[in-house]
Amino acid sequence: MKLRLLLIGLYLACFSIATFAEDIEVTLYADSNYPPYSYTERGELKGIYSQIIKLATSRMKGYKVNLVAVPWKRGLRLIENGEGFAIYPPYFHVEKRPYIWPYSMPILDERVIVMCREELFFRALRLNWPEDYYGLIIGINSGFHLGGEAFWQAVKDEKITVSEAKGNRENLLQLGLKRIDCYLNDRISILWELKQLKLAGEYDEGGKHAILMEGATVSIEQGFVGYTAMDDGKYPFKENFKKQLDMIIYDMRRTGEMQKIVNDFLR
Repeated sequence: MKLRLLLIGLYLACFSIATFAEDIEVTLYADSNYPPYSYTERGELKGIYSQIIKLATSRMKGYKVNLVAVPWKRGLRLIENGEGFAIYPPYFHVEKRPYIWPYSMPILDERVIVMCREELFFRALRLNWPEDYYGLIIGINSGFHLGGEAFWQAVKDEKITVSEAKGNRENLLQLGLKRIDCYLNDRISILWELKQLKLAGEYDEGGKHAILMEGATVSIEQGFVGYTAMDDGKYPFKENFKKQLDMIIYDMRRTGEMQKIVNDFLR
């Protein structure tokens, strides 16, 4: 009799939780200017990462997830001061961003390259990074920390000059107008933006603007969802959220669903 009552009690408790518990509202911040991975167009959040994260979070149980696009530096500040729960897609830089922890399982692999003006390769192949790029001006996106320790040491030693601009479009136009020598970023991101500029008639390669050529591969980076480490217990559901999302991301990679999203987006 006691066992029966206990079972009835457990059933009623579970029924009550399932019936009346509301989904937890969660906001994930997204880079608003990182095409083709995460960006806004006419106020709508788009991109490869955004499509993957939107689909993955729609399969989570117990959460209502909102994706909000913000400028990258602002998003990082929100994570750093504990106001933001998580952001995508940071690279894995634990020492440089100790305020981000934990990270999700990796979502995508990104190959970081230097895209340069073709004329810089007439006398040298420039295969070695960063030594073959000493004396040049390298463009990067504001808030990004790519290139590796040797690169940033060369910058500190004034062997390389860094020029920051808002995003891909601005850096490619600076490159085309010969105001910088090379642009450091993800290869797909660069090629996608260059294609958009040409289609819009904003980049006249070989005419008004320089002919561009791929330089050295700098690194293979991976994009993640990065969670704040500065919340002081504000998000007690963080570990559960992370485990759920990781399982879904893993399954999307395993089945090839994630690669299909990438292929479809770039067609």
